[in-house]
Amino acid sequence: MVDQPGSVLFACTLNTVRSPMAEAILKYLHGHRIYVDSVGVRRGEPDPFVVEVMDEIGIDLSRHVPKTFDELEDDFFDLVISLSPEAQHRAVELTRNSATEIEFWPTPDPTWAEGNREQRLEAYRQVRDLLFRRIRQRFPPEGSPAL
Repeated sequence: MVDQPGSVLFACTLNTVRSPMAEAILKYLHGHRIYVDSVGVRRGEPDPFVVEVMDEIGIDLSRHVPKTFDELEDDFFDLVISLSPEAQHRAVELTRNSATEIEFWPTPDPTWAEGNREQRLEAYRQVRDLLFRRIRQRFPPEGSPAL
């Protein structure tokens, strides 16, 4: 079994797309074995495309409420994974005086996708699937080899 952190924080720019997806995927794969949270540098508005593409894989994000670093109840995590350059800078500030590990996973922002509804949804699916693969590799579920 890979040595897993006890707590993980996913961070991105607005906590509306990438970081809530990542939080939900890690919770889906590990349940309560790892404490997981997500934040943004700034607070965004809930994104219905995120709810739709996550629902396609059986994960409900309809009740996600975006929050910022300043709204964290506890700011100690074993690992902070930032998904955008802006979040990476804030993660470094947050962990400056702690032994927290930081990883930077540059992840495309699907909100920039143009085109019709289906083309935009496909951009969200690509980010969802990228995060799913990356999380499954970094945090292999018990009894499952790293991919």
